[in-house]
Amino acid sequence: MSRASVAGVNDVPPADRVRELTAELEEELIAIRRQIHANPELGWMEQETTALLFDRLAAAGLRPRRTQSSGLVCDIGPDPRQRGRRRIGLRGDIDALPVPETTGLPFRSRRHGVSHACGHDVHATAVLGAGLVLARLHEEGLLPVGVRLVLQPAEEVQPSGAKALLEEGVLDGVEQIYALHCAPKIEVGKVGSRIGPITAASDNVTVVVRSTGGHTSRPHLTGDVVYALGHVITELPAVLDRRLDPRSGANLTWGAVNAGKAPNTIPSVGSVTGTLRSLDIETWERAGALVDEVVHGLLAPYGVDVELRHQRGMPPVVNDEQCVRMLDTATREVVGSDAVVLTEQSLGGEDFAWYLSRVPGAMVRLGTRVPGGPAHDLHQGDLVVDERAIGIGVRVLARTAQLAGYEPRVAAPAGPAARVRPGRGGAPARAR
Repeated sequence: MSRASVAGVNDVPPADRVRELTAELEEELIAIRRQIHANPELGWMEQETTALLFDRLAAAGLRPRRTQSSGLVCDIGPDPRQRGRRRIGLRGDIDALPVPETTGLPFRSRRHGVSHACGHDVHATAVLGAGLVLARLHEEGLLPVGVRLVLQPAEEVQPSGAKALLEEGVLDGVEQIYALHCAPKIEVGKVGSRIGPITAASDNVTVVVRSTGGHTSRPHLTGDVVYALGHVITELPAVLDRRLDPRSGANLTWGAVNAGKAPNTIPSVGSVTGTLRSLDIETWERAGALVDEVVHGLLAPYGVDVELRHQRGMPPVVNDEQCVRMLDTATREVVGSDAVVLTEQSLGGEDFAWYLSRVPGAMVRLGTRVPGGPAHDLHQGDLVVDERAIGIGVRVLARTAQLAGYEPRVAAPAGPAARVRPGRGGAPARAR
C-alpha cells in the first residue's frame, strides 16, 4: 500500500520530491512563459495561449478540456468519487492587458499595444508547472487528492471569466481553490499572505446629468449641469465617508469628468465616472442603494435630470484562514522557513473572489522583484519579473495541493454567506 492510499497526517511525504520535479521542469517552464509573454492575448481572445497550455498538458498524458470560450480545465490525480477523496482547485489567469510594453526584453510583446503587464503569463505557467509536477506525484502514489487546474480567460474584463466558468460548472466537486498573484514590490523568494480580505470589491459608478442648456449669463433659466456635477464630485465621496464604516476601506474615486466645451455656455449634458471600492462584503452589497439615495438627494435642488449607472464588479477576495495556513505551511516547506511575509491589503479588484463566493480558498502574492532592483507596479508597461518566481510558484501550488489530501476537510464552505466583519485599521477580518 502506498503512502497516499490513506490520507492521514502521519503519512505526509516529505517535500523533497516536489522540489526535485520542479527543478527538472524549470528551464522548460521559463521558455513557455516567454512564449506566452511574447504573444499576449486580450480577454476572450486567448486562443494561442490556451492551445500552448493544452498541448503541454496533453503531452504529459493528461486530458485537458477547453471551456466554452477560451481557457481550459484539467483534472489530475485520484477520482474524488472514491471514498475519502477530495478535489482541490488551482487557478491561473491567462489574459493580457491593452498596455504597450516598454521593457525592451528580447522576448517582449510582439503585439502592438498589448502586454502581460499584470503577470498573468507567470500565473498561467506556475499552474501549468504545478499540474505537471502533480501528475508525476500521482504516478508515484504521492498524491492522495484530486486536483483541477483552472486556466481562466478574461480576468481583466467585465463581466469576467471567473463568472463564466462558474456557470459552466468549473467548481463542481471542488472543495477548496488556490491562486497566486505576482507582487513586483515583494522580493523573489518571498510569498505574501494574509487571512481575510486581501483585495477589494470594485464597481464602476457613472452619474449623467442633463438639462436644457443655456448661457452662463442666465444660469437661473436652466439646470446648471457643470455646477451640479461639481457638487456630486465633491460631496458624494464625503457623504459615503460618513455613512459607511471607515474600517471597511470603502473609497469612491473619480476618474473622468466630461461637460461642455465653451466658457460661456452651460452644456445640456455632463457626466462623471469613477470606481467604488470596499474591503467588506456587506458594505459592498449595500453601497449601491446608498449611492442612489445620496446622488438624487444632492442633485434634487438643481433642476436637472439624473441618470445613475452603477455597474457591479466583483466582491473582495476574502482568504479563508485554514487555506492561508495551508499555503503558508507549503511555502515554508518548499521555499524556506522565512519565506512567508504578511502582505498589505489592496483596493484593486480580482475576479478570483467569485470562486471564493462558492468554496473556501486563498490567494497569495508571489514575490517577483529582482533583489536590489526597482519595485515595479502592476498594469504598467515596464513590468519586469524575476523568472525564478515561476519555480517558486510551482513548488508552492503543488505542495499545497499535495498537503490538502492529508488535512481534515473544511467544515463549512465560504460561500455567498461568508460575510466579513471589518477589522480596525484594516486588520484581517473574520468570516462568519
